Amino acid sequence: MNKILNRILNYSPKFRGELRKLYSMYRYFFSDKIKSEGNIKCVSPDDGLEYFFGYYDKSPWNKDGSCMLCLRAKNTWKYPASEAPADIVLIDTSSNSVKKIATTHCWNVQQGCMLQWLGPNFDTEIIFNDFRNGRLCAIILDVFTGKERLLNMPVYAVASDGSFALSLDFSRLHRLRPGYGYLNVPDLTSKESLPNGTCVWKIDLKTGEERGLLQYRDFFDFEHRADFEGAVHGVNHIMISPNNRRFMILHRWFENGKIDQLHKKTRLVTCDVDGTNMYNLNDDGMVSHCYWRDDEHILSFEKKREVVGYFLMKDKTHEYTNCWPELNNTGRINNDGHPSYSPDKTMVITDTYPDFQRMARLLLIVNPDSQDYEIQPIARVFHPFRYDNDTRCDLHPRWSRDGSQICFDGVFEGRRRLYVVNLNNK
Repeated sequence: MNKILNRILNYSPKFRGELRKLYSMYRYFFSDKIKSEGNIKCVSPDDGLEYFFGYYDKSPWNKDGSCMLCLRAKNTWKYPASEAPADIVLIDTSSNSVKKIATTHCWNVQQGCMLQWLGPNFDTEIIFNDFRNGRLCAIILDVFTGKERLLNMPVYAVASDGSFALSLDFSRLHRLRPGYGYLNVPDLTSKESLPNGTCVWKIDLKTGEERGLLQYRDFFDFEHRADFEGAVHGVNHIMISPNNRRFMILHRWFENGKIDQLHKKTRLVTCDVDGTNMYNLNDDGMVSHCYWRDDEHILSFEKKREVVGYFLMKDKTHEYTNCWPELNNTGRINNDGHPSYSPDKTMVITDTYPDFQRMARLLLIVNPDSQDYEIQPIARVFHPFRYDNDTRCDLHPRWSRDGSQICFDGVFEGRRRLYVVNLNNK
């Protein structure tokens, strides 16, 4: 019955969202009122502004853990992306003092401006996206000297050795997936279901040279499916392998040109960083969040043969394992989250979306690749109704570089702020 009801509601996503919100308000009204549980410390100021970092695949800490990167904005609940300037700040981890070091004019609530420390040293230079002189770009900045270099394209994923980055069309992404792209530049492909052009670029971070790597047509032709015809195509979520030789990317298409959840299909494709050796790693229609465990294995929350949960897959093979079956989705529970391995691979951190009582969880999986794994809830936080749908605040947990702390974005105190869970104290 639940499946039939879900399918009916999927035909009207807006109505489904309102109905879910009403039911959540009802459940919350009769539930115990809890704002947070766990060993949580706020590291951003209580000054009425909003602080957040971005996505789960990057660490806000520098190499020695003495400071953290963060975005500061006035409003993150009204629009999923903004042209209003946001400050880039440095937080001193010993004193929690904050210093503004730059400004960005292109950002969104899910991934910020791709702000991150630049490898291989992760100690003095950062890279982030900006909008200057009428175009999207990326900036490499020395946080101590203020010296900067401008790249003529924004970045999506950055190699760990700081040698190159991969990019995509952020304007098309904003239209197809609000909260992940930028609205500064109109989507010139808005009338094209399958644009005749590049969808993935490679940027040399030393010279600034850029070149097209893959086109939309490459994904359309690669292991072509009948439902590609008449669909709207796009790409998202590029992640580069630890050895910087391959990358993963989500190829998404909306059947019959209808851009909604009911008609969205996704497959996970891997590829060499020169655009060759594409491999279809998951083609079951649903892939959400992924992470490279090592150079050959990818952890992903996805659908495999009618099972939806966490799977560890070996690249360029059909080998996979359903990890932690108790976190598989059931008719009533959605455990979709943003997973990542600790630096020493002995733990995995992930999160959940808010349940009907508006509580989201942080889950630590100890010994994740063994039969004796243990799932430990380490925090639970409230998610206010003001932050919802495209302006929601996903926790996006990230590791410190020594694996002793977890950082996440939260709104349980009424606005977006940056929090840390110390695993040593736990």
